[in-house]
Amino acid sequence: MHYTGTIWRPPYESGSLLLEAAAGCTHHRCKFCTLYDELPFRFRLSPLEDIEADLAEAQELLRGQLVQRVFLVGANPFVLQTERLKAIAGRIRRYFPECRTIGCFARVTDVGRKTDEALRELRRLGYDGLTIGVETGYDPALHFMDKGYQARDIVEQAHRLDEAGIAYHFFYLAGIAGAGRGEAAALASASVFNQTNPRILGSSMLTVYPQSRLFSEMQAGQWTEAGEVEKLEELKTLVEHLERPLYFAALGASNAISVQGFLPEERDAVAAKLARACRPEHEDALRRYRAGLRHL
Repeated sequence: MHYTGTIWRPPYESGSLLLEAAAGCTHHRCKFCTLYDELPFRFRLSPLEDIEADLAEAQELLRGQLVQRVFLVGANPFVLQTERLKAIAGRIRRYFPECRTIGCFARVTDVGRKTDEALRELRRLGYDGLTIGVETGYDPALHFMDKGYQARDIVEQAHRLDEAGIAYHFFYLAGIAGAGRGEAAALASASVFNQTNPRILGSSMLTVYPQSRLFSEMQAGQWTEAGEVEKLEELKTLVEHLERPLYFAALGASNAISVQGFLPEERDAVAAKLARACRPEHEDALRRYRAGLRHL
């Protein structure tokens, strides 16, 4: 299989066939992100012949097994031209006709570049369950971190996906607003998310690495990292104010405390677990955990 660098996927895509459609990130400007720094390029398309070769190899390796979902890896394969995504879908169906859906990471701006007609066509071809790293719905943090969109764009593009029938999942990044702003970020994000329909809201916690642009901002006194307890309090506030039904999951390695549950049914249990961890005496242990993390 043609895989370039470290391969990232959401926890809930563990059962999907991972197929590289692109490598790197077209944006590659988020101040906190170091995920693709190991690559000698910003973004690169995978040749269609490599994709086909990988599908043929997977077909041989998985002979007798049904592949019902394919997840295209790369930071944001949904940025690819519609015709390219159609060609990839055609090749997937050629080798795995039983495949029901195709997912991938997407940026908010990737959706914005597609027409309504293109979105509907991609849904007909099986594209569904996009994972969008919105990070937050708090505009000051989106601007400072150079995300390239505003909270209103999240709502607008989510509505367009709804109209096209494409399901989507959001990823939230606790701590992105900085020290003293966790509650404001949680409340603003809940307001944004309550206007959309993500099926899953995954959550990670910000880890600042020395090679990131954010670390330089910290050194210059332009930004202060939130404490670990504040990040947990932020998540608790977010969970308490989410009104749309969804599955909340803070399961990745960046979360020292793993929590998950269906909202609103399990809201109290999720919030209670976070509340038990939000104690000042836990700060040092939580900080030691974060210091040992290699990646976001």
